[in-house]
Amino acid sequence: MDQPIARMSNVAKSYYRDSLEIPVLHNINLDILEGQFLALMGPSGSGKTTLLNLLAGIDQPTSGTLMVAGEDMSRLGERDLARWRARHIGFIFQFYNLMPVLTAYENIELPLLLTPLSRKERRQHVETALSIVGLADRMKHYPRQLSGGQEQRVAIARALVSDPTLILADEPTGDLDKKSAEEVMTLLSRLNKEFTKTIIMVTHDPRAAEYAGVIRHLDKGELDG
Repeated sequence: MDQPIARMSNVAKSYYRDSLEIPVLHNINLDILEGQFLALMGPSGSGKTTLLNLLAGIDQPTSGTLMVAGEDMSRLGERDLARWRARHIGFIFQFYNLMPVLTAYENIELPLLLTPLSRKERRQHVETALSIVGLADRMKHYPRQLSGGQEQRVAIARALVSDPTLILADEPTGDLDKKSAEEVMTLLSRLNKEFTKTIIMVTHDPRAAEYAGVIRHLDKGELDG
């Protein structure tokens, strides 16, 4: 746990609307260690999701250096970035982003369809992920047949199924009641402690952040400390 899995050095990010520059992140310096559970907190508009999207290779810094899983992200083209994300990133969203016409099993299998795994190997991966999140008995259920907490656990299994280097969670409890939120956070904590998964989580919720080993705050595009 002494080698950064991700390193941001003087990273800035701006968006452009016509000729107008909209700065979002300023001079971000951040090391994320392998096996760390990091919570990013801050008000709406502080740049939390933008920072997450940079780590995911969904967006590129305007300036500065970003290294993730041994890659300089500025050197990867779109096709290479897509391959890199499939190998290294598992994403968990606030609103689950499950396909309503697919079963829990089929939703979890989706990322594996981009890999060279055989059908039998894909099944083993999906069944393992379902077992970890405690939904082995729900694999044939559609999202509409599941509670919000169960849907989010399916989404976590989908993020896990390819054994990614980083799990990135954007407000994973934002659409859940208190009990379901606690179940989801207990699961993420277990993934971190038992399976040594590196997790970066954006959250508004101080109770969710308490499950993380490290809490950092963003405000107006600047990181504390």
